[in-house]
Amino acid sequence: GAAVAARPAAAAERRAVDPASRGLLYDSTRCIGCRACVTKCKEANGNPADRRELNGAPFDAPDDLSATTRTIIKAWAEGGRSAFIKRQCMQCADPACVSACMIKAFVKGPDGVVTYEPNRCLGDRYCQMACPFNVPKFEWAKAIPVMVKCELCRHRKEGPACAQVCPRAAVITGTVAELRAEAKRRMAAAPGRYLPKVYGETEAGGTQCLYLTAADVPFEKLGLPVLDDTPIPELAESINGALYPLQGLVVPAILYAAIGFTVSRNRKKQEQEKGGDQ
Repeated sequence: GAAVAARPAAAAERRAVDPASRGLLYDSTRCIGCRACVTKCKEANGNPADRRELNGAPFDAPDDLSATTRTIIKAWAEGGRSAFIKRQCMQCADPACVSACMIKAFVKGPDGVVTYEPNRCLGDRYCQMACPFNVPKFEWAKAIPVMVKCELCRHRKEGPACAQVCPRAAVITGTVAELRAEAKRRMAAAPGRYLPKVYGETEAGGTQCLYLTAADVPFEKLGLPVLDDTPIPELAESINGALYPLQGLVVPAILYAAIGFTVSRNRKKQEQEKGGDQ
């Protein structure tokens, strides 16, 4: 019989950042590197300190995002210039982690916050590999591991702990509309102080966490990737559409769902057994 031409699936409508969604604004020029935000984040989320010895004394001194650290302050220095940068989940408008997780352990939740449901997680870490900001981390040290990332302290009525304790308003919280307006206000109030760009307005389709940096410190120097306005899931879908023009991969999806159900059931059983042993 005649060959049937495969038709590419229709492109999904691009998601935009909801101006009413919640987020953060981080102003690198105001940060003094005190790490109060890191300590308060650990306290608010029940994460232990990352103990290191500095000059013979113990300090909570994490050096990167990890299974026990959801936000981090890093220092950068080069040619007499220096700056700090805060890292945490960017709360993307169209998150790569959500798109990569077929079991929907990651979802775009209330207020636009990317939330995580551990009982649905397969532990395949596709979310970790997909994230352009290298945010989700895996609990390698635990018998029943989960993925860990910032969820903007959605369990706290006070909102994100990091913004609550910053002594210089280097990190603040609010709606995306409020944060964008404040970023523009700061740039207008101090011409020449800032690079004339708000990182996160367009990158990867837009993020709810926004950044300001000094005029002589490019964002890429602070470890923020250079991205255009294409959401990572949109890029992945275009590649998948070329590789798999016959819609759907229905059978693998069904198998994946069955595996997910089994893993979820076994995880709950393990947690019940663990609770009974204590």
